[in-house]
Amino acid sequence: MMESKKTKKLFLNALLLVAVVGLLWWAPENLDGYKIQILNLIAIYSILGLSLNLIYGFTGMFSLGTAGFMCIGAYVSSLLILPEMQKDMIFILEPLNPILYGAHAPFVVAVLAGGVAAAIAGLVIGIPVLRLGGDYLGIATLGFAEIIRVVANNIPTITNGALGLKGIPAYANLWWNYGWMFFTLYVMYRLVNSNFGNALKAIRDDELAAKAMGINTFRYRVISFTVGSFFAGIGGALMASLLTTIDPKMFMVIMTYNVLMVVVAGGLGSLSGSVIGAVVVTVLLEWLRFVENPITLGSFEIPGVPGMRMVIFALSLIMIILYRPEGVMGTKELSWDGLFGLGKGGKDHE
Repeated sequence: MMESKKTKKLFLNALLLVAVVGLLWWAPENLDGYKIQILNLIAIYSILGLSLNLIYGFTGMFSLGTAGFMCIGAYVSSLLILPEMQKDMIFILEPLNPILYGAHAPFVVAVLAGGVAAAIAGLVIGIPVLRLGGDYLGIATLGFAEIIRVVANNIPTITNGALGLKGIPAYANLWWNYGWMFFTLYVMYRLVNSNFGNALKAIRDDELAAKAMGINTFRYRVISFTVGSFFAGIGGALMASLLTTIDPKMFMVIMTYNVLMVVVAGGLGSLSGSVIGAVVVTVLLEWLRFVENPITLGSFEIPGVPGMRMVIFALSLIMIILYRPEGVMGTKELSWDGLFGLGKGGKDHE
């Protein structure tokens, strides 16, 4: 019985893998650029949602610093993949630092470097601020993200200041983005289903009890924060290559808000919920663009209202928090057992 169930799961996993690879192969030739862009954004927002869910959903640390780590990852990666000719063209007010002028690396190395730089920043900022808790930690990380953005705006010999970086090579296609997304999902799955993950959940549920059990809560919190920062940097690096242009304004608090929406909508403490949340939020953000354009109903014309999309988006978040605070998945995970009744319901992290 157990062998039969295991065989069915292996078959379904293989079928899912073939379906995903088939979609990635089929999409570029059959979908327009707009739909391809949405698919790419879903993958990147999934990575960002998973990174924040590790920190907030699994460890219980309310962090609002995602945009700052994304900013670090985006600039480090972009400076490593920009060709020298492009650097000459965009650094017109202040010359680029000579050390960075000749720096170059393959795309995968550049993305990793962006993640590592963000992880180092996470470690440095995490050691002092993770002694705080609750709202104070949220305020501190929000301040950190704003400091990073202001610094990026005022070091033109590295970031080109407010002008930002243009003409970043567009390496981040569907294959890269979904490859990184599945890598992130795999790493997170192994982490949260290990003894390390059990310690994080214990800290989330009751930190005093976790301390009483002998868990070094501060060390686990710092490691979780650093790993989450690493993947936020990866997400930022991919976002920069996908959009081919970045500037400090791109990493304002609204970026963190979008990622927080992914986590809250999908479910705090659910990996598959983060992916579902990324799909819902990305599609909703694009679909709601119609409310900012004039709408004709018979003989009446309703003028478009700039910014209305974000108002509806914010109201959606409020409604989710009020009526389903645990999100779509809560702390459960999608599983073949839950979908096809191969056994008990969806796996619960609690």
